Amino acid sequence: MEKVNLPQIPLAERVRPKTIDEFCGQQALLGRGKPIRLMIERDTLSPFILWGPPGTGKTTIAQIIAEQTKSDFHQLNAVSSGVKDIREIIEIASTNKSYGKRTILFIDEIHRFNKAQQDALLHSVEAGLITLIGATTENPSFEVIPALRSRARVYILDELTKDDLQTILKRAIEKDEFLSRLKFEEIDEDFLIYLSGGDARVLLSIFEAAVISELNEASDDEKYGTIRISKEVLENIVQKKNIVYDKGGEEHYNVISAFIKSVRGSDPDAALYWLARMLEGGEDPLFIARRLVVLASEDIGNASPNGLVLAEAAFGAVDKIGMPEARIILAQCTTYLASSPKSNASYLGIENAYSDVKNKPLFPVPLHLRNAPTKLMKAIGYHKGYKYAHDYESHFVLENYLPEELKDTQYYFPTEIGQEKHLLDRLKALWKGRKKY
Repeated sequence: MEKVNLPQIPLAERVRPKTIDEFCGQQALLGRGKPIRLMIERDTLSPFILWGPPGTGKTTIAQIIAEQTKSDFHQLNAVSSGVKDIREIIEIASTNKSYGKRTILFIDEIHRFNKAQQDALLHSVEAGLITLIGATTENPSFEVIPALRSRARVYILDELTKDDLQTILKRAIEKDEFLSRLKFEEIDEDFLIYLSGGDARVLLSIFEAAVISELNEASDDEKYGTIRISKEVLENIVQKKNIVYDKGGEEHYNVISAFIKSVRGSDPDAALYWLARMLEGGEDPLFIARRLVVLASEDIGNASPNGLVLAEAAFGAVDKIGMPEARIILAQCTTYLASSPKSNASYLGIENAYSDVKNKPLFPVPLHLRNAPTKLMKAIGYHKGYKYAHDYESHFVLENYLPEELKDTQYYFPTEIGQEKHLLDRLKALWKGRKKY
């Protein structure tokens, strides 16, 4: 039986949008009057980092910008590139600049660059020799050095919606030379979108593989008849190709979610299972350790303060030791945190405070709380009336430390769980009804 081969170029690449108007999704950045579209229309590019899930358009946005601004575009992947590659592009950029041509350097997975590699970019970015566009699935606050982060704005990409993915699929079928010759009797779009995990590249890869599989199994007479891409067909493709189980796709997010929820839910056995799944799948152990540090504060907090100490120690140890021994360190930290009493009071407290800061006026600092390093400041009342807590019994005095408009507002509501109960009892005794402790 004649086999129909995949085109040499993958479908996701063949149908990649060429202009902003062809791009589907990310309207908060690319819509009319939105920041990235304005940069293109006004030709006022500045360095930025795109942070978002896989398959949401980071690479495509960078390529569109280069095309529409007539820039020289260079792309590096941080996994396989180093300082030597960066310097070669900087040399090209120097030549381009002498001819008045802009150079865009797009670095995929920029979070994989180490400090030295990121440092190598600084001077060229600051001098405007290159316009850096970085792409990352990890939080830039943790993964990009402050010096580089301060020179580049961070834009957050949303997950693609079901409508976005349906539109992408429809356009691919209509515009791709290979697919447009075919007739489709059925496409189980809902299941295809589910398998994609919101990743447009995965969606198109699964779909194309399913189409090719069906064509290869058809007789010559049926070769260009109607094609059914049913749930069964898609399941077979996923099993054969293992497409959706890469650590950068949906499975990555599903398993880390299950892991975090198991630790939060105080089930060390389930947590160890998901930990093993991640490590066996090649997940970066530092990514896991970093999530445990966050969880130790967000979900355990003052109910067991040692959780944060252990999580931070585990992060450092994993960084120094590496795999395979790092699995033992991660297992110790995971089981301790999963078995610890839980409280999210600190997390809710900062969220409550952020809400007031964002949604209410920024009230002035009360005079008695202001520093008074000069005579003038003292003369106008700075620091006047401040009560020094250590001068009082139990090193505490009833005082208002908030703006007058927020007096006695409470953001932190400690629980009666674990060690946090001791903090609650102390605060109740100190504030004596002034707050809701």
